[in-house]
Amino acid sequence: MGTDTVRVRTADETAGRRREQRGWYVYDWACSVYSTSVLTVFLGPYLTSVAERAADGDGYVHPLGVPVRAGSFFAYSVSLSVVLAVVLMPLVGSAADRTGRKKPLLAAAAYTGAAATTGMFFLDGDRYLLGGALLVVANAAQSVGMMLYNSYLPQIAPPEERDAVSSRGWALGYAAGALVLVADLVLYSAHDSFGLSETAAVRVCLATAGLWWGAFTLVPLRRLRDRHARVEHSTAPGLRQLAATVRDMRRYPLTLAFLLAYLVYNDGIQTVISQASVYGSEELGLGQSTLIVAVLLVQVLAVAGALAMGRLARTYGAQRTILGSLVAWTVTLAAGYFLPAGAPVFFFVLAAGIGLVLGGSQALSRSLFSHLVPPGKEAEYFSAYEMSDRGMSWLGPLLFGVTYQLTGSYRSAIVSLVAFFVLGFALLARVPVRRAIGEAGNPLPEKI
Repeated sequence: MGTDTVRVRTADETAGRRREQRGWYVYDWACSVYSTSVLTVFLGPYLTSVAERAADGDGYVHPLGVPVRAGSFFAYSVSLSVVLAVVLMPLVGSAADRTGRKKPLLAAAAYTGAAATTGMFFLDGDRYLLGGALLVVANAAQSVGMMLYNSYLPQIAPPEERDAVSSRGWALGYAAGALVLVADLVLYSAHDSFGLSETAAVRVCLATAGLWWGAFTLVPLRRLRDRHARVEHSTAPGLRQLAATVRDMRRYPLTLAFLLAYLVYNDGIQTVISQASVYGSEELGLGQSTLIVAVLLVQVLAVAGALAMGRLARTYGAQRTILGSLVAWTVTLAAGYFLPAGAPVFFFVLAAGIGLVLGGSQALSRSLFSHLVPPGKEAEYFSAYEMSDRGMSWLGPLLFGVTYQLTGSYRSAIVSLVAFFVLGFALLARVPVRRAIGEAGNPLPEKI
């Protein structure tokens, strides 16, 4: 084969890879709006108000005859969606690797979630059961979809490109979340000008997130391609498949060691994300508009943070950059303990600190894990990773709640989360990632 032919083939392969990567980015752009507009901002308060309208005189609703406080219904629905996702993810991940047909499974997950989210337009009056059911379906579908999406990373990017590719995906997702949230806030705050009631405006914001998700998913479905399956997998039910995956991971103890470190520090990250608004409203006495602006600030700065940390990883390696971000998380939380009440500016500074490290620490963790996955088991192993990301983050909220119960102080509760970043730092620093990559059977990048 002549040199010119080789060059042309190499150029074609590079162009095809770049096209596939650009399509991959767009799925983050598509589904991140659900996380920002639906879960973080609108659905929690709105579904709670719907449940309160359906409650009896004692403030309880009775799904399937079980008495549940109306104020707890949203949290219980989220928990149920996590249980469903934990069952589905290893089963779908194993099927994706066994058949090599990830794209149809990604399409099914994405459009199930998008349809459920769009259906939230019909959540009005006292139809709290409808809202809970749609939330469970949408949240579980998003987790399954993200697991499949993440599992494409080692297939579409060679080792030296993964940090940058992962960071661009995260950045694009945060950019989409910020863009749509700005539009939602305009619609919500000026709903009278659009001829809408306040509740109708919320329902439109919820439904448009589903339409956005479905519309932009068309791009990755056109550009991503399936690969032939390379290994055999079992067809066990979901929880049995998870157990089988964990047993298989024991053959790669260093991969398991990284996953444990990620589980610990990511638990801290997810708890900060979910509890920061509670800290702002209850401890600092800040209003809803201030909290929404802070969410927007986090979204915007997370774009810059993800891209900047991707660049740092090219110089210092992903592991060192993540370790640096964990130090930054620790300093940010410690500073949060001293924030004065009723001072939005200082809360915005805290939000800026969170935003700058949020996207990068998550993006680089994903790309680093992709080096530790044995070839041909991407979806199966990323199902375990996704459960560490979404399904196992319960200890942080528990510690936060117990600390508040014992001390009566949200300041003590927020600073207690420093333990997750300190322990996560210690666990991650002990993982010899170069050896871990070699044991997984993957090529070593120049910087890791």
